[in-house]
Amino acid sequence: MTEKITNIAKNTSYFTLALILQKILSSIYFILIARALGPADLGKYYFAISFTTIFAIFIDLGLTSVLTREVAKTKEQAQKILSNIMAIKLPLAVLTWLIVIILVKTLGYSGIVQQLIYLSVISMVLDSFTLTFFGAIRGFHNLFFESIGAVIFQIIVISTGLIILKMDLGIVWLISGLVIASVFNFIYSGFIVCYKWKLSLMPLLDSKLVKLLIKMAIPFALFAFFQRIYTYLDSILLSSLAGDKYVGFYQIAFKIIFALQFLPLAFIASLYPAMSAYWRTNREQLVVVFERSMNYLIIISLPIAVGIAVIADKVIFLFKSGYEGAILPLEISMLAVVFIFVGYPVGALLNACDRQKINTINMAIVAIVSVILNIIFIPKFQAIGASITALITNFLLLALGLFWVPKIINYHPQVILKVFGKSVLSALFMAVAIFYLKNLFNIFLVIGFGGILYFSILFLLKGFTKEDILSVCHSFAKKTI
Repeated sequence: MTEKITNIAKNTSYFTLALILQKILSSIYFILIARALGPADLGKYYFAISFTTIFAIFIDLGLTSVLTREVAKTKEQAQKILSNIMAIKLPLAVLTWLIVIILVKTLGYSGIVQQLIYLSVISMVLDSFTLTFFGAIRGFHNLFFESIGAVIFQIIVISTGLIILKMDLGIVWLISGLVIASVFNFIYSGFIVCYKWKLSLMPLLDSKLVKLLIKMAIPFALFAFFQRIYTYLDSILLSSLAGDKYVGFYQIAFKIIFALQFLPLAFIASLYPAMSAYWRTNREQLVVVFERSMNYLIIISLPIAVGIAVIADKVIFLFKSGYEGAILPLEISMLAVVFIFVGYPVGALLNACDRQKINTINMAIVAIVSVILNIIFIPKFQAIGASITALITNFLLLALGLFWVPKIINYHPQVILKVFGKSVLSALFMAVAIFYLKNLFNIFLVIGFGGILYFSILFLLKGFTKEDILSVCHSFAKKTI
């Protein structure tokens, strides 16, 4: 038992550190290529990635999630499960690749966009198999090698990208850097699976097991499909309905939010095992963990969201002239950060309490609403319309999840609302101070002052106490398996 808890702590540390490093490198790289390419070419670059990312789900179909879960249950069956999943994914990869090629030709994209998609689809296929290899390793309760791979992948991307930018080879070569990194991760993950865990990657077809695996994967596949539609279709619609330049504007807000999500991801990765255990053994403690996680993420997300929204014009200056059209989309999108952060413990609670189907239904509803709103707003407001849609749909996703929480646990929403109110008040004081100081002093000094002011006011308002901090730390340390 002690060894298992130690492994979880190590895995969490490895993965959290890898996420932080990856997000830092990814953010730096995004700023560099945004400055080098300009909004229109940046839009083409991320349109190609968004387009192929949606189709990646048709290769995996949620099978990697099943692989990890089943290997964790019965490690002696790892080889058989992996081989059969390889037998399923190989023809799916070929079929998906052909569908993407046909669609690209049919939809009549420009020559350069077609080239970008053709290269991006190579990364898509390789990354899908890399995901499966690491999924098998996760089943053995090991995230160390995946953490290393994630960081090296990003280092390869940024290194090749800098060389390509220096040589001014253009965006087609730039996306080739992703392909090189994907080739490395594919070989690296396959090597680890073969030589560390002695598993063969050769496909094996057992019709009964294949049917069972596909049946188990359906809920995961549906959730992943709607999540991909919700996350990436807005960039595709922006390109089609407004133009590549607006995809470039929108990607600035998208990338900043994406980079910030390591905070709730790491937090929930630590608390999710405790939630699952408390659901079986201690419902009262589950309520405490849920309420504290909600409070923690409210307290963290509000100053980030409000602070970046207030200094959005300064943030855009990092990218160079030509990106002024990204300021308002960034301001609007940052308000969604609060709903995104707080949505993590809600989704984790539903999963931990065997309500995965509810999460899938909620994601489906939000994906449909997102498509409808984007079709309405984008032609009128371009990137601003996509940002408004993101704000509305993230709120909707949170509301749909919160609807089910009182049906699962007897929690105290008034406690969370009280913390939310005090946090909002503190954030407003911080926002006023930052607004008047941002043009007078160094922006980093202003940000630091704003953070200190926010937490000082919140502490005085008793939005959190010393005991709260100790309790949250205790909830990280005390994991019941």
